[in-house]
Amino acid sequence: MSSLPRLVREQVARVMSNVRQAFRAVAARNTHGTLIGVEMEGLSGESVSGELFQHYGFSSAPLPGAEYLVVPVGGNSKHAVVVASEDGRYRLTLQDGEVSLYTDEGDYIHMKRGRLIEVVTDDLVFKVKNKVRFDTPMVEMTGDQHVDGSIKADAEIADHTRTMQGDRDLYNAHGHSGGPPPKPPQ
Repeated sequence: MSSLPRLVREQVARVMSNVRQAFRAVAARNTHGTLIGVEMEGLSGESVSGELFQHYGFSSAPLPGAEYLVVPVGGNSKHAVVVASEDGRYRLTLQDGEVSLYTDEGDYIHMKRGRLIEVVTDDLVFKVKNKVRFDTPMVEMTGDQHVDGSIKADAEIADHTRTMQGDRDLYNAHGHSGGPPPKPPQ
């Protein structure tokens, strides 16, 4: 009776030897379409083609040299699916609990500890159909500001000298050679 368990183990081992387990690979190139196809090189040097599966709403096209975790569907490398990708060459250094999105060009969104989000890029464009609202007590800006449309303020506008209301008060109080103040007042 002791030979039956041994025979079963041997049979399972024989079957499993023909089933490819998950493996690591290195990205070679991508093909873009409805799905992102990937050409990669397994760690034993073999060329493998597959699909890059990604979470809904997130897309990436890893550069050659990125690392993959590959699952051969049905144990066969002919239908390989990349379930995770990583590229430590460009990854930001994070503290525990932090999250980032990043590119090889140095652009990133870094959600830091202390509830701080840092965005770094050369140009940032928002395409918004109706409105952008900042619900905050303060907006700070460095550099110049250019506005194509009107600017409206529901409160006071001030510069380094005085407020616009202060300018109106000065204008309304002045006269010419003892004449009456300007009409209409500002």
